Amino acid sequence: MTRQKLLIDTDPGVDDALAILMAHAHADVVGLSIAAGNVGLNHTVANGLKLVEVIGADTPVFAGCASPLVLPAEDAAFVHGLDGFGDTVYTAASSRASSEHAALAILRLSHEHAGELTLVALAPLTNLALALRLDPTLPTRVARLVIMGGAVTGRGNTRLIPAEFNIAFDPEAAHIVFSEWPQFTLVDWEATMAHGIDFSRWNALLAGTDKRAIFYRSISHKTLLFAQGERREKMLTADALAMAVALDPGIVTKVERRYVAIELQGALTRGATVVDWEQRGGNTPNADIVLAVDQTRFEAMLATALGRSDA
Repeated sequence: MTRQKLLIDTDPGVDDALAILMAHAHADVVGLSIAAGNVGLNHTVANGLKLVEVIGADTPVFAGCASPLVLPAEDAAFVHGLDGFGDTVYTAASSRASSEHAALAILRLSHEHAGELTLVALAPLTNLALALRLDPTLPTRVARLVIMGGAVTGRGNTRLIPAEFNIAFDPEAAHIVFSEWPQFTLVDWEATMAHGIDFSRWNALLAGTDKRAIFYRSISHKTLLFAQGERREKMLTADALAMAVALDPGIVTKVERRYVAIELQGALTRGATVVDWEQRGGNTPNADIVLAVDQTRFEAMLATALGRSDA
């Protein structure tokens, strides 16, 4: 069977790391295009390189945008650690990022794999927006775009309550992508909350001796403590959920196709994803909003990514 070809736009990040492990376990990854987001670009690039090394892959890593398109934004180091990988002080990878900018790499790879590439956007959408501005025909060459972002009923995870981190970090970039990409799949924060992993199950998944599990257990410990400190009932893995949907569309059990736009001006709602649930606006729906997935299949994919076929 021919393996799916993925291009991952990412800001590693503990949650991105799990998604990237999943991708390499289940598909051919043609590149990681890296943006700032969870932490600064120097760290997200270093983290991407380290992941590729741990996996034992030769996936190229492309450094992209170091800041949002318009306004500065706060990172999420308080969740992921100052280095994005739990402040584990890991030994840096021996490889280096490509000299090609991430936005240019996205365009080049879309030509090289025209019609067969799945683009998985796990980061703020800065790189993708820039690529679209450079070449508005990009969507015609991408088989499928899966975005992790948004909070479709307003239960966000930022200081602005309706907003989710990836969208709120660079709302202008999200506006460009949501306005100009004809059809995409959206996996939002509320779907993430609905598909958390029981802490006992989470610990079992990470308890193996596979090098991927050992590394991920180390970098995710700070995030686990954060989740427990927030009194969450389960471990939330947003990017892993989006990656599961990208890798196996059949995992989706409930989806709604609606028009989604990004709020740019609201004093309390900047970065919010505004959904026309009742289809009153007359706009062509642009998003397949994932509402539910098969939890058992999702967790099985996590286990495989961590080398735990027995978990």
